[in-house]
Amino acid sequence: MIEEENDDLMNEQDGQPQETITRITGMYKDWFLDYASYVILERAVPAIEDGFKPVQRRIMHSMKDLDDGRYNKVANIVGHTMQYHPHGDASIADAMVQIGQKDLLIDTQGNWGNILTGDRAAASRYIEARLSKFALDVVYNPKITEWQASYDGRRKEPTSLPVMFPLLLAQGGEGIAVGLSTKILPHNFIEIIDASIKHLQGKRFTILPDFPTAGIADFTNYNDGNRGGKVRVRAKISQLDKNTLVISEIPFATTTSSLIDSILKANDKGKIKIKKIEDNTAAEVEILVHLPSGLSPDKTIDALYAFTSCESSISPLGCIIEDNKPLFIGVSEMLRRSTDNTVQLLKQELEIRLGEFEEQWHFASLERIFIENRVYRDIEEEETWPGVISAIDKGLQPHIRHLKRAVTEDDIVRLTEIRIKRISKFDIDKAQQKIDALEEQIAQVKYHLENLIEYAIDYFKRLKKDYGKGRERKTEIRIFDDVDATKVVIRNTKLYVNREEGFIGTSLRRDEYVCDCSDIDDIIVFTKQGKMMVTKVDTKTFIGKDIIHVAVFKKKDKRTIYNMIYRDGKGGPSYIKRYAVTAVTRDREYDLTNGNKLSAILYFSANPNGEAEVVTINLRQAGSIKKLKWDIDFADILIKGRVSKGNLVTKYSIKRIELKEKGVSTLKPRKIWFDDSVQRLNVDGRGELIGEFRGEDRLLIISQAGIVKTIIPELTVHFDSDMIVLEKWIPKKPISAIYFDGEKERYYVKRFLIDNENREERFISDHPNSQLEIVSTDWKPMAEVVFAKERGKERKENLDVNLEEFISIKGLSALGNQLTKERVNQINLLEPIPYEAPEDKPAVEIEVVGETEVSNESNSTDSNPNKNGEGNLEIDDEGQITLF
Repeated sequence: MIEEENDDLMNEQDGQPQETITRITGMYKDWFLDYASYVILERAVPAIEDGFKPVQRRIMHSMKDLDDGRYNKVANIVGHTMQYHPHGDASIADAMVQIGQKDLLIDTQGNWGNILTGDRAAASRYIEARLSKFALDVVYNPKITEWQASYDGRRKEPTSLPVMFPLLLAQGGEGIAVGLSTKILPHNFIEIIDASIKHLQGKRFTILPDFPTAGIADFTNYNDGNRGGKVRVRAKISQLDKNTLVISEIPFATTTSSLIDSILKANDKGKIKIKKIEDNTAAEVEILVHLPSGLSPDKTIDALYAFTSCESSISPLGCIIEDNKPLFIGVSEMLRRSTDNTVQLLKQELEIRLGEFEEQWHFASLERIFIENRVYRDIEEEETWPGVISAIDKGLQPHIRHLKRAVTEDDIVRLTEIRIKRISKFDIDKAQQKIDALEEQIAQVKYHLENLIEYAIDYFKRLKKDYGKGRERKTEIRIFDDVDATKVVIRNTKLYVNREEGFIGTSLRRDEYVCDCSDIDDIIVFTKQGKMMVTKVDTKTFIGKDIIHVAVFKKKDKRTIYNMIYRDGKGGPSYIKRYAVTAVTRDREYDLTNGNKLSAILYFSANPNGEAEVVTINLRQAGSIKKLKWDIDFADILIKGRVSKGNLVTKYSIKRIELKEKGVSTLKPRKIWFDDSVQRLNVDGRGELIGEFRGEDRLLIISQAGIVKTIIPELTVHFDSDMIVLEKWIPKKPISAIYFDGEKERYYVKRFLIDNENREERFISDHPNSQLEIVSTDWKPMAEVVFAKERGKERKENLDVNLEEFISIKGLSALGNQLTKERVNQINLLEPIPYEAPEDKPAVEIEVVGETEVSNESNSTDSNPNKNGEGNLEIDDEGQITLF
């Protein structure tokens, strides 16, 4: 009932409306809590004991009821389950399809849907199912199952099934209840067993999810499946050719349809650019992404990860039901509890089996006494049933001292049920053999009970042997390198500038075009007054009048160097400086001069590789100045922070500055590292140093398939898993290889140089049995040939081969020289002969100081800097500066 403290909902007191407080009592008080408890316990959250939600448990129980080894219509199973489950058939059928798609407990037949494409299963009347051998082995044992009445009281159903395996972790579980939810990710079958064995051995273990859709995953922040953890999952994308990408595996919780939709949406928004998509998915995923000509496949792969469902994040949440209460625990604790529960179930099973064997031994021994000592003759004179029982009991007494328990009336009744034919054919030796066999079985069961942990370990090993084949890990574990969206986004708009009025933006189509950009880029702008600002791309933004340079800003860019000469104040001296802009606060105006009023930039250039040009200074004729013209080389000026004052050029008035000679880069070659954990290049010192690279230098890549290529060392490059050589390419350095030719069935040696740096080429024969044995990029490599032992002959001594002397340098497509006619067991690469390679000339070190900290994100891009501000400046008599 509802009680109201006031009759009126709104009372007027002091002219102000007042709300009435209504208290809810009676049945309304408990209804919400009852409903929440029901949803949590009976619908959404799985139990830790067997890993099932109630509907799943009832499905498995019904399937056992119907099991006769043959397939049953799913509709029939659903109807049978409705005897135990108080809900509609649709919910039962959906739950059953989900179990069947996990390919562990149910042996399916027919169209059960496709987890890759998202296609639904056929109607339940068209598909069939039966219990898998694994389910029959680990899920059921009615002797150790606790039972309860079904919802209508007509039948009994299990409170929990005696599952002797951490099933919840193998299948995963997800559900949304009232006030809480759960999301337990699926784990690998074999790894679960290995972790259970380690737990029983007292060792530490770690388990990570494994998804049926395969893909790549970063579990760095998995947090053992607890609240607050995060898993990053990616599609597996490879390059088929220079204009085609192949998606062969998809992230968990996505389908090929949703993935393609996300790619098309990103293309429509201009984030990526594709030509078309083909979906050839059947049993395996195959999505072909065709790219326009001239588009970088590596950047497109990163863009797919940044802007589409090719990368997604999953937040696990470990919540289970234990003792009719929700409990939040991690997956490691789930495995410990499930494994310990399995041990207890195995113990109960052994104890029941021991009791059965002892009972069989008892009656077998009693039967032998009864027949061997002809106790059955003692009942011939008895006329009443109590007399028969008493006579048999009296006849057994002299012979039962070795029995393990007392003889009961039920035992005697069983003896009276023995047929005469069996007594007449009784064989004492066979009876004793049966008793001996039972004693051996009893001893074995007792041994297992005394060594229960070892027995459980052997049990898990048997499960791995019997059911582990084909259940190897599908999801590749990898640490992801963060994709900077601004570096891979397609330049989907154009940037314009109105220099005189001081506006930049994408809507100023009547003004000067600057460059292509994206809507997430930052723009760096310089004005004649010596001001600099970095701002977000927008339709129209006011910066300040007399803009001299506009470009897309690259965060942490130490290679773009700005060369500048400025006048300090209205009539002050002029200074020269060189600096990089690596970190700024967005929309903040920075003064690049000394800060005095009417300061102005007299010369400015932006140089993407630190080029240092030579300029000519022309002074205005004034007084007794003798030298009115001279040259300045920016290479003589140190690169410092943008806040530095700079070096003095002259204290006199400058008339004009002219560009005399374009310069070359003054920067030290860029050091590049390869981080094997993320399979990416970087300039941050992570991983193995590959070398120092100038603008024209390239990387050499050789794969196990015998393919060689050179590439520009861009940080966005993706590498194949079969890569065996990655180093700085030295064009004059030969590549040596020993390979097995599948057609000729012989080993060949070849040495070659790369003639075409822009082409990917195969240097071993394309026969399917051809195989690359060793490859070396040393100047003077050595190899060891281990010969196979032939019958009746001594093994031939190993042969050391100097590859430089064995064969001269030939063309990449040449067959090479035959290594040997003998049968080869193994070929090993030895330490090369020492050789001093010519060294590169050292470059000048640069210095960058005085940068401010970053206060905003996404301040970088891959666009080439625009050089619109480079040119000559002339100062008139009134001090006005003109760019020409």
